[in-house]
Amino acid sequence: MTEDVVRYERRGAVAVVTMNRPEYRNAQNSAMTYALDDAFTRAVNDAEVKVIVLAGEGKHFSAGHDIGTPGRDVDQSFDRRAVVWWDHTTREGGDQRFARESEVYLGMCRRWREIPKPMIASVQGACIAGGLMLAWVCDLIVASDDAFFADPVVRMGIPGVEYFAHPWVLGPRAAKEVLFTGERFSVQQAQEWGMVNRVVPRAELAARTFELAETIARMPQFGLALAKKAVNQAEDLMGLRSGMDSVFGLHHFAHAHNAETSTDSLGGQDARSMRDGAQR
Repeated sequence: MTEDVVRYERRGAVAVVTMNRPEYRNAQNSAMTYALDDAFTRAVNDAEVKVIVLAGEGKHFSAGHDIGTPGRDVDQSFDRRAVVWWDHTTREGGDQRFARESEVYLGMCRRWREIPKPMIASVQGACIAGGLMLAWVCDLIVASDDAFFADPVVRMGIPGVEYFAHPWVLGPRAAKEVLFTGERFSVQQAQEWGMVNRVVPRAELAARTFELAETIARMPQFGLALAKKAVNQAEDLMGLRSGMDSVFGLHHFAHAHNAETSTDSLGGQDARSMRDGAQR
């Protein structure tokens, strides 16, 4: 596991997985994504672990996908885990982007959602775009009172991030507001919409998240796994999985349109312009 970008700690029956790129607001490059997968696999394979906590080191949970740090590794090949498409590094154009995003974004997130142990996201500060994807694959979200959220990628001409859970997590009208405006929404608004389970003072976030994890860990492990699967199956029957498939196609159509009509597949946007545009 690439321990410099992800830390793993076992505390009794709870595994704490921490993203560790605080200098870049825990922006997700492929190295971090695969390190997260290593950590989650380790937690699943440890019979003593009953609950997984996902956290972010520093001021922010995650500013989303890495689209501009020195550690951006979009052209590098990794040992593919989702195995839903071929290696992107030998491909060009839409084939390259579709292959990579099928693996590291949609494919990975879907696998993590199905992990048979409860997962809790411990969120502080910014949780933007790809950060939402990481929080949303978790079963519960505990957030600090200074947390804020946004999916501003419509600014790129793209209809939301790859793991398109918006209508199920937020409800259709809130999902449209979040996407149409690209603005940040507060943790209080997120809780009102039903996206966040608990809001706690920033200084108490780690302790309160761990307290909830320990409470859950007292339940029978197999019962927890079945309960999680039951709710996930109900979401899928409500169209979550098929909806994601259809929007993933629209997502890549938007990338292709940008590549033909603007300076690049991101519509000329970068991390700074996306950040500034999301602020009210």
